[in-house]
Amino acid sequence: MSTLVGVGVGPGDPELVTVKGVRALQEADAVVVPVMSASDGKDGGEPGRAEATVLHYVGAEKVVRVVFALNERTDRARREAAWDAAGERVAALLRAHGSVAFATIGDPNVYSTFTYLAQTVAELVPGTVVETVPGITAMQDLAARSGAVLTEGTEPLTLVPVTAGAAALKEALEGPGTVVAYKFGRLAAEVATALRETGRTEGAVWGSALGLPEESIRPAAELAEGPLPYLSTLIAPAPRGSGRGGKL
Repeated sequence: MSTLVGVGVGPGDPELVTVKGVRALQEADAVVVPVMSASDGKDGGEPGRAEATVLHYVGAEKVVRVVFALNERTDRARREAAWDAAGERVAALLRAHGSVAFATIGDPNVYSTFTYLAQTVAELVPGTVVETVPGITAMQDLAARSGAVLTEGTEPLTLVPVTAGAAALKEALEGPGTVVAYKFGRLAAEVATALRETGRTEGAVWGSALGLPEESIRPAAELAEGPLPYLSTLIAPAPRGSGRGGKL
């Protein structure tokens, strides 16, 4: 029986991979890591964040780089072709080895490449057992590093991928509770505007490359007008009074 395990390896800091995640990586016959495709559809050559984390725990000979159209948003046919090829590659590994781990940044059930891969592979290799190992998310890591509290009492928590547009973020900011924005780097100026127009700039914080040498964590009031790294994360905490436990 073939087993495909999606392993969350966190946002970048190798120390944030769970003990269970390390064991899953080490016990798998092969560990797949996603890499972005170049303009010709081939391996772009640059190691991704998931690969860099995985190499702290398993040897390079066990790691298999598989090209995904992670950066393709306009050419649907090219994106679908890349997905099909990636699915076939992982299916072949499962047929040959039986146990394959797929390393994904963050958590495999939160905006992860693994979701689509598992659906494709399950069709190509019937009977495949699909499992996931949870990982630390960027919002958790940013909260820990910045001191931002994600939720208190009965506050809701809203997670918005800004790839859906700044309007979706503004709508969330107009509601109650803490708002977290993912993948907003290219729309930094629009995010700054949404925060300002909703009165949510104060106390908000953004970060990128968490746990890596190039880490940047700053108040949202210092959002640059130009584009930031694509995998930037924003936390806009809920407005809170000074009373302890006021929202219990």
